[in-house]
Amino acid sequence: MRHPRLGCSTITFRRQELSRALGTIAELGFREVDLGSLPTVCEHVPLALDEQVRSRVARTVRDSGLGVRSINADIGDLNRPASTSELDASRAHLHELLTLAAAVGATALVLPNGALSHEPVETLTADLDRVAGRLAEAAETAEDCGVELWTESLHVHRLCCTAERALALAARLDGSRVRHVVDFSHVVASGAGLTETIDAYGDRTAHVHLRDATRGLVSDLPDPLMPGNINLSIGRGEVDFEQGLVALQRNAFDGHFTLELETHDVSEGARASSAAAAADTIESLLNLHPAGT
Repeated sequence: MRHPRLGCSTITFRRQELSRALGTIAELGFREVDLGSLPTVCEHVPLALDEQVRSRVARTVRDSGLGVRSINADIGDLNRPASTSELDASRAHLHELLTLAAAVGATALVLPNGALSHEPVETLTADLDRVAGRLAEAAETAEDCGVELWTESLHVHRLCCTAERALALAARLDGSRVRHVVDFSHVVASGAGLTETIDAYGDRTAHVHLRDATRGLVSDLPDPLMPGNINLSIGRGEVDFEQGLVALQRNAFDGHFTLELETHDVSEGARASSAAAAADTIESLLNLHPAGT
């Protein structure tokens, strides 16, 4: 069996049906998964979640024998002003996801930091305020369902595409129930320092996603970032995983890690062996640097 704190996202095997993806992950020795529910990326948890669909997904997960750490989902562009009907639809989708999360025993639901665009809808300040408000509201709803609410507050293709923006969002969420997912690949691809960013999050980090990346360049142009490549297998980019784990250890991180290998540098036939190799690498580092001790 794999290290008990290292899981695998179904996004790693996003081209497989859910039951097959879970079977592959179990065969590789993982004990837990993140479930993908992201439009055009991974819809292992379908975007339309009525009771019948929720029951089917929950049954498939239970049959796999795997635990669920989180559901990685999207309930709309949280930085966009929304009408009453749009807010009602987003809240209904949130409730469906939380109902499923509770049914499969997931620790958390993960939501993004805004739209798939670097450009604010109004102003950056107004957009960040709106994202923080909607995430904080979602966290209160999640608590009623016995589920935590996390956000991937640094994502190089979304509103909070730089460490500066992500940490500004994190500051707005201080005092709320929202905690943060740190993805090593997005930090490096944003041009930020990995250890410095982990230190800046401190004890606000709830979970870590792992994938390799090349370094991006922060720009003075209207678009603040020319992001690096975030779709690389572990060992093929510039991420210093050991230094990242050391920084997490320094900040007393005691959460879990997920391989989210949405990689474009391996064939589908080699994806399982590549995930196994990535797990071997990370396990060796976890054994050297047991975070939280």
